[in-house]
Order: sequence, then structure tokens, then C-alpha cells
Amino acid sequence: MTSQTFRFDTHQFQSRVRSAFEPRKPRHRLLRVAFGVVGLALLAVLVAFGVVVGAAMLAAGLVYRLWHGRASQDPRVVEAEYRVVDKPLLNR
Repeated sequence: MTSQTFRFDTHQFQSRVRSAFEPRKPRHRLLRVAFGVVGLALLAVLVAFGVVVGAAMLAAGLVYRLWHGRASQDPRVVEAEYRVVDKPLLNR
């Protein structure tokens, strides 16, 4: 076994690791444009899917609120907004 076997700071090791995780761009112009268009189309599909799912969630929440309404609450409960008021200080 040589002394270079377990060294990770060599240029050869670093170039292999870098090339393993770096995406390669195609050199042909039309192929680059095609990949760009495919990427934009995929992005548009994902955004549209997210908007549809969000709208469906909002619609389901509105339908749930309309279906159940406020009749299921206890009639003895009074809903209100409260504010804590400090004690008045006497000025002498």
C-alpha cells in the first residue's frame, strides 16, 4: 500500500468528487434550449398544481364552515373581544 492511498487532498480525488456531483450542461445550443423549455414547463406544472391544491383546500374549508355553521356551538357561550384595563392611578 502506498502513502497516497488514503489521502483525500490530492487533485485527482477532488476532481473525481467534483465531477461526480456537478451537473453537466449539454454543449449543443438546441439541446440547451430544449432542456430550458422542459424545465420551465415542469416549473409551470408544479406551480399550477400547487394553486389547484391550495384552492381545493380553501374551498373545502369554506364548505366545512358552511355545512357545520355555528349551530353546533353551546348557546350559553357568548363570544366577545376582551381588553385588559389597568387600575386607574390616583394623582395627588
